[in-house]
Formats: sequence, C-alpha cells, structure tokens
Amino acid sequence: MAKSRLDNFLHGLGNATEIAQIQGLIVSLRDTFRIDHTVYHWVSADGEQYGFGTYDPKWVQHYVDKDYLRVDPVVLGCFQRFHPVDWKMLDWSSKAARAFRKDSIAHGIGNQGFSVPIRGPNGQFALFSLSHHCSDAEWSAFTTKNQRDIILIAHFLNQKALDFEMERQPEPVRPLSPREVDTLTYLAMGYGRSQVAEMLLISEHTLRAYIESARFKLGALNTTHAVARALAEGLIVVGGAARAAEGGWPGREEKTPLRA
Repeated sequence: MAKSRLDNFLHGLGNATEIAQIQGLIVSLRDTFRIDHTVYHWVSADGEQYGFGTYDPKWVQHYVDKDYLRVDPVVLGCFQRFHPVDWKMLDWSSKAARAFRKDSIAHGIGNQGFSVPIRGPNGQFALFSLSHHCSDAEWSAFTTKNQRDIILIAHFLNQKALDFEMERQPEPVRPLSPREVDTLTYLAMGYGRSQVAEMLLISEHTLRAYIESARFKLGALNTTHAVARALAEGLIVVGGAARAAEGGWPGREEKTPLRA
C-alpha cells in the first residue's frame, strides 16, 4: 500500500466522527488493496458481535442465525494467537469447520484470508480480516508485501472502535484463585483435562467447576477464550514451570507449551 494512501486512510480514520464514515473508509481500503473483503469484527465476552466491513449483509445475518461464532476457525484460532495468521494455518479439520468454510465461500467470502488478532483494555478481543479469491502464491505475495500496513490499520481501527463504543469495553477481570490459576496454566501448556485433574489431585467434576468459575470471572465465551484472556491479562504465565499446587506435582517434567 502506497505511503500516501496509508496516510490518507489513517488521517480519515482519525477524523471520523460516525460509523458511516468508517464504513466508507473500509470500502475504500478494500478497493485500494484490490481484494474481495476487509472486515473489523469485535467479539464481546457475552458473545455479542459488533463491527463493520464489506461482507454482504445477507452473509452477516446468516452467520448470526447459524451461530457460526461457536465453530468459526478464524475466531477460535485467533483466540489462541497474538500474531497475524493466514487462514490456511488454522484448524479446518472438523466436520463443522469444513461445512462453515464451504458455506462462507459460497457466500463470496473467498478461499484465502488473513486476520490480525487485537487485544485491547480489560481483555477486549477483536479481529481485522482481509479475504479474497486467488491462488496460494498470489495471496502469499500480497500478505508478505502488505503485512506491516495491515497490522497498523488493525490497531488504529480498534482504537477508533473503542472511542466510539466505550460502553462495550469489558469490565476489569476479577482475580483468579490459586486453583483456577493452576487449572488454566496447565490447560495453556497443552495438558488434557484428565491429566490436569490427576496433577491437581482432584476429580474431573471439580476441575470443571474451577474452569467454569475462571471463565465466569474472565467473561470468556469458552475455555479457549478463558485461557487466552488470562494470558493476555498476565494472570497466568506459560513458559516456566506452573506454580506448584498444594499437594501437586513439584518437580514434574514440564511439557512443551502449545504454540500461542
């Protein structure tokens, strides 16, 4: 993207005083990049969705009606990531994910995509995504060339959305108990629920209670979201050994963390 066009976009974004102006800028951005779609998507802790972009309104309503938020590999995958991701790198292996992909392509979303996960104050989560119909080689060349500009645009868009929608900002998270910290830490490290229950010397039923309690405190949609938000807030740290739980497994060999 030419520097002058990027500067004009950011200048227009900074001066925008209503959503309609941002929508116009998003459309012009799509045309500048010569791709099918550009979309900003904010997902609140209670599952409410907010945003603007160039998707067909029929697809947007269809997405809501089908409750695709629960199976969308882009949203679920970006919960676990802090860096931009090409959609091809996400997990599309499940039957629900494959059906979603087929449906989205049929609605003109494109066979290629690239998303920037955005984390704002108090665990706010949003995405800025671009999609297009083209070959893998063409898409790789496009994202390599424009990645820095896309990241910059994503964060400026999110700041403007926060300015416009102050009431949507999440409340500060409540502190987690030591057991809730242990539970989310081991899950973030890649252990399964049965393994975590064994390590903490508790039943899986009790473990579920800790997970649900932590999820409620974090305002998370699901366990993956709870882990992602706890990491983003610095409530858990993965990379060293987990805090030794009372009666737990000090000195146990650490498992290699999953890629964030």
